[in-house]
This record gives sequence, structure tokens and C-alpha cells, in this order.
Amino acid sequence: MTADNATLQQLRDAIARFVDERLIPAEKQVEEQAEVPADIRQEMKDLGLFGLTIPETYGGLGLDTEGEVEIIFEIGRAAPAFRSAFGTTIGIGSQGIVIDGTEEQRQRYLPRMARGELIGSFALTEPEAGSDAASLRTRAERDGDSYVLNGTKRFITNAPLAGLFTVMARTNPGNAGAGGISAFLVERDTPGLSVGKVDKKMGQRGSLTADVVFENCRIPASALCGTKEGVGFKTAMKVLDRGRLQVAAACTGLATRLIDEAARYARERTQFGRPIAEFQTVQALLADSYAETYAARCMIRDAAKRRDAGEDVRVQAASCKYFASEALGRVADRAVQIHGGSGYMAEYPVEQLYRDARLFRLYEGTSQIQQIIIGRAVAQGNV
Repeated sequence: MTADNATLQQLRDAIARFVDERLIPAEKQVEEQAEVPADIRQEMKDLGLFGLTIPETYGGLGLDTEGEVEIIFEIGRAAPAFRSAFGTTIGIGSQGIVIDGTEEQRQRYLPRMARGELIGSFALTEPEAGSDAASLRTRAERDGDSYVLNGTKRFITNAPLAGLFTVMARTNPGNAGAGGISAFLVERDTPGLSVGKVDKKMGQRGSLTADVVFENCRIPASALCGTKEGVGFKTAMKVLDRGRLQVAAACTGLATRLIDEAARYARERTQFGRPIAEFQTVQALLADSYAETYAARCMIRDAAKRRDAGEDVRVQAASCKYFASEALGRVADRAVQIHGGSGYMAEYPVEQLYRDARLFRLYEGTSQIQQIIIGRAVAQGNV
């Protein structure tokens, strides 16, 4: 790991205390107000959370993938809105710059991101391009020493707060596939860029998403991420491998929290003269949840280690995201079941967390997309 084990453990312990003492008690407030409070955001900055994966050269902590997932296991125990506050910035919002950006772009943006002064956002999804990301319609037409962007992006995480958008746009209309797509770094105050109203969602209400619209949005040629057109989709896929491991770790952290909530309730709730935790049917639900969560944690750690060793982990990352998000859905359902009717009431955390959990099977690639990635590789003998 980039950080030695002792240092990483100290950081993880500090994050665990932060989760227990600050984040979990603030969950209801975030749910009701649909935003993470400013004082908590500042504490996140002070802890270095906005710079977890950004190289030390640019002011970050420079954690490798192994270190990142260990921290996200802890942060994931709190409502997902908290991870979302910084997770996009340290993930798909900055890693394209780290991986494929120019040195000038890294110097311009990464230090501010690491300090939490500049929120990153990743604009790929469109009204007609979700799972089939290569079919996106947003155009970037070269005009002298500029590009002109036109198009609409949808469900963009942190769009209402972001200062920098990594935007995927088609630069070669003659290439209808992934090879015609380039990545651009677009600053929020660029004329022609506008952000729509905040989306109203089933869950994860403190995680803000919105449309991002480009209308004759003129950006300098230097806004192209890197130096080559036509490699934006490849950049996105490289970024998503690590992003999917982060999301899988968040799923596993939330599953751990749900197990804790269900077990605590089972110890306290009595029926037929004894705690329901003594009933074998309840124990079976807890056992299934623990086993699946343990399996997800082991998968994620293995894939993270492989990625840090330089292996191509596209299939492993897809497997982790698929398994962990689907397992979380089952764990959340069991947690509500163990609570009985109380699990359907907003008085108990599992009601909110159940709704929050549902989104994980959809973003950064639906479960069905992960199945396609995995199944195709297996069928072709590429695993």
C-alpha cells in the first residue's frame, strides 16, 4: 500500500470514529434537508478525504486502491450521501486527470481537488445514453483553437456543487462507436454551461444530482483531457474500473451497518418471551447476510491488490460491483424483515438505508451491464 499499514490503520480508526460520532448521528438531518451540512464537509476536508487517491505530488494522500477500499469500507457504514460528497471527486471526477491528463491539467486542478476547494463531477450519462454509453450524442466540434460543446447530460452526481466537469463528447461524428469520443475538462463558470434543478430521488437524498446542459459552450482546445482526441471512452473505462471497486466497497460498508442494525434490534426485540435473536430463522437471515458481506469484502480486497500490481481487473471490478451491490440489496431486505413492521417505519435507520441501497445496482454500470462484461469475458476465455 502507498501508506504503510500502521499509518493506514490510524487513518481508518480516525474515519471509523468520525462515522460513529458525526456521520451516523447526522443521517436524519441529511435526509430531511437533502444536503450534507457545511461543518461536516469541512471536517471531511480536514481529514483529507477529498485527497485520498490524489497523488501526494499534488497535495493528496496518494492511497493506492487497497488503501482506498479500506477507508471506503468504513465511510460506507454511514448513509451513502456522505461518501458521495467526496467520492466522485476522488474517483471518476479526478482519476481521468491523474491517468490521462497533461501535467499542466494536473497542476491546475488536482491540488484544489485534494483540498476540497474544487468538487469534481463526471458527465457521461445522457437522456438517451445510459448503459449504452458509446451511443452518446453530446458533440464537441473543433473551431480554431476552441471546441464548441452541445448536448445534455443526465443524473450527474454533484452537478449542483461541482466546479469541474469531466465531459464525454463525440468529436468524430463519422465514428459512431467509442473511438469517436473524447474527454474534456470543463469549468463550471464557462458560458453555455448550465445545471438543471436538483433531482428528487427515492433515496440518497443528500447526494445531489442534476442535468448538465451545454449550449454552444465554447472551451479552449487545452480543455481536451490529455493530448489526443478519440480516447475519452478508454479513459472513462479505466476510471470506472477503480470507481466500481470504490462503489463495491461502499456497498459492503453499508451492508455491514445493516447487519449491525438488524442484530441490535433482534437482541432487543422480544417475542414469545425471549429476544428474537434466539430464533433460528432470524439467525439464518443474519448468517446469510454476514456470509455474503464477508465474501464481497474478500473479493474487493483481492481485486484491489491485483489492480495495484498492474493487472487488468476489468472483469474482477465488474464482478465486485455486481456481487456487492446485489448482496447489499438482499442484506437490506433481510434487515427490514428482521425489524418486521418497524422496519417499514422512518423511526428506524433501516427504512432510509433500504431506499439508499437500491441505487447501487444502477449507477456506474447496472448489474446487467456487469453481467455482460463478465459473461463475455468468460465465454471468450479471457479470464
